[in-house]
Amino acid sequence: MSLYFLLGTLSTGGRNMLYDDPDLLVNCTRNVNIEGAKILGTYAVLGRYDYVLMVDADDNEAVAKISLEMGVGTGLHIETLPAIAIGFLADTMSDDPLDRPTYTQENPDR
Repeated sequence: MSLYFLLGTLSTGGRNMLYDDPDLLVNCTRNVNIEGAKILGTYAVLGRYDYVLMVDADDNEAVAKISLEMGVGTGLHIETLPAIAIGFLADTMSDDPLDRPTYTQENPDR
């Protein structure tokens, strides 16, 4: 499984949907069920984006399906970023915990 960050900005329609239903994003996140992908966390953020979702997915197709479903269900414009822990880019693995992924993988042998 690979880690992805979905950066979301509410569209005008999305803001109206959220105003009408303050639990919209929470409910949509809970109801998304895409095989091969799991939403690990959802965060409201300040700045250019309104929300960040952390997703663990088998492949780009699975994360694209989550992105589409979340966008349609919430009115978010989503930019998807694949993420690689910086420790994996080094020639040797470091003992520094900052160099390793901090999320729990379902397959610990990887």
